[in-house]
Amino acid sequence: QVQLVESGGGLVQPGGSLRLSCAASGSIFAINDMAWFRQAPGKERELVATITAGSTAKYADAAKGRFTISRDNTEKMVYLQMNNLKPEDTAVYYCNAEMSNGSGFSFYWGQGTQVTVSS
Repeated sequence: QVQLVESGGGLVQPGGSLRLSCAASGSIFAINDMAWFRQAPGKERELVATITAGSTAKYADAAKGRFTISRDNTEKMVYLQMNNLKPEDTAVYYCNAEMSNGSGFSFYWGQGTQVTVSS
């Protein structure tokens, strides 16, 4: 069974940093784009950053200059380094990836990891 599992969330003070990790596992034939989304209480899920298999990254305006997405194709991992965190970054962060188990590509979601930015 193909799945994504996030880790690395927690409580951090404003101006602090966190690094989120997401591991893909199961019978994976190939992985295309990977991404991080977030959902704050009472708000819709929003895109934070995406990265292609060739490591071309794109960012939402709120993430530019503070967040860095990266991936390790050998380990089937994607990361989100978050610096200078703000209270408005508080949300559940979800990993997303387009993956194939050998019979076509599908989008998969992780279960989410909570990030809370508060003093």
